[in-house]
Amino acid sequence: MALGKFDGVLLATDFDDTYFPESGILPRENLEAVEYFKAQGGIFTISTGRAHRTFFPFLAQASVNAPVILSNGAQLYDFAKDEMVLETTLPSTIAQDLVSLLEQHPQLSLEAYHGEDVYIWNPNKWTWHHLKKAKTDAAECPVLEMPQPWGKAILHQEQELLLPAQADILRLWGERYEAIFSNSHMLELTAKGATKGGMVLELARRLGIRREHIYCAGDNQNDLPMLSVSAIPFAPANCAREVKDWGAKLLPTCEEGAIAALIGELDKLY
Repeated sequence: MALGKFDGVLLATDFDDTYFPESGILPRENLEAVEYFKAQGGIFTISTGRAHRTFFPFLAQASVNAPVILSNGAQLYDFAKDEMVLETTLPSTIAQDLVSLLEQHPQLSLEAYHGEDVYIWNPNKWTWHHLKKAKTDAAECPVLEMPQPWGKAILHQEQELLLPAQADILRLWGERYEAIFSNSHMLELTAKGATKGGMVLELARRLGIRREHIYCAGDNQNDLPMLSVSAIPFAPANCAREVKDWGAKLLPTCEEGAIAALIGELDKLY
């Protein structure tokens, strides 16, 4: 069998607002470009903050041919085999730590993921918006009664209220948790060391992909660890200012088919 031009190349992209737009209508050119990339031997996957439950309804539109990185790097899931490849959970201290945090920041809402179950406390408009977008429901529950372990947790509120909470988390428990924004209203917590970048490297190791043939795209703070391991870091034009300032190579917007444009760039390189 003849080798394709993208043999040994891994492309990992963020899902929301990078590959899949807020409108819920996938740009057709993205899917066509991904099929071309795969037909030429490329390995395509998604690296998302979504958990298994909230990503699965969108799996068909992703068209991956490798395990998917979920929960901001806390999980690596093989949907073809329907099995968890690798998983990191938050330390058991998380519930009590967040109770202490929420006493100091009572305006915040909490969303916690335990397996396929989602629990919420003190929900606000951003909580309901996220659950609707993710096409999932959740059970309201006191924080200390939420079953553990948690794969990840999300704090919801306006960014100016989340920023001091992020600072407190990193100051008090920085050795335990990652605390990173996935958008301006969502501060996500995973176990220390569980990032998109770390899991992209782990996936590449398992697939035998060399570092110089890893390419990643993302639009927000939680994508920076992934962009930092990319041979060329890419971002849609609609990305957060922090990503632009960091120096990612800008593509058209998500709505305009950012990933199709990225694959067009790779087509010129290979």
